[in-house]
Amino acid sequence: MSSSSHSATSLVGRILICLVFVLSGLSKVMAYSMMAGYAASKGLPMANIALGVAAALEILGGLAILAGFQTKIVAWLLFFFLIPTTLLFHNFWTMQGMERMDNQAHFLKNLAIMGGLLFLAANGAGAYSIDSSRAKS
Repeated sequence: MSSSSHSATSLVGRILICLVFVLSGLSKVMAYSMMAGYAASKGLPMANIALGVAAALEILGGLAILAGFQTKIVAWLLFFFLIPTTLLFHNFWTMQGMERMDNQAHFLKNLAIMGGLLFLAANGAGAYSIDSSRAKS
């Protein structure tokens, strides 16, 4: 694979992974009270505050990954954010039927996203990024 196509592939990967976080963060903001109630029902302490922090991390972290800004650090932050999020909100092993199947799929998707974040943490954003531009100067 040429350097140019490798760089383009990294950019497309960052765009796709950023969409998950930015859209998830925005959905939390748009339905804040409903999401806070759901988080509280799952036992999340200080759900209103935690939800605000989560939404900010998802939106700002997603945008940082899109821009390729401090990518390795942001990838680690989002990776560690997804651990309790996945265990608390997608604990499929406590569920039955379709709810179990749905949450197992979300659990596994989060694991896949975490894998992508580990690739970013290990390899960085690639050529078309702020990180790359700053390294050249």
